[in-house]
Amino acid sequence: MRRLFWVALGATAGVLVVRKLSSVADAYTPDGVSRSLSSLAGALREAAEVVREGMHEREAELRVALGVDTGQISEADARALLEKPMSPRHSAGDRPLQ
Repeated sequence: MRRLFWVALGATAGVLVVRKLSSVADAYTPDGVSRSLSSLAGALREAAEVVREGMHEREAELRVALGVDTGQISEADARALLEKPMSPRHSAGDRPLQ
């Protein structure tokens, strides 16, 4: 009975090793490399889309915070403020921006 157990265990291990080696060898064929590259390209496209969405959300937050969309500050003044946030800014009538 012990020998039968060890033979079955050896056969199972052999099958698992052969299957793993076959899948690794398949990954290095031209088709396998192509699949890997296409999945990588898809992941990069998804990541870029997430970054773009975050940029649009942040831009909307900044526009609201600066008052660009509500007419409190002109778009040119807002851009200048974003480029040099520590420099003094005055709007029409020489009053400081709020």
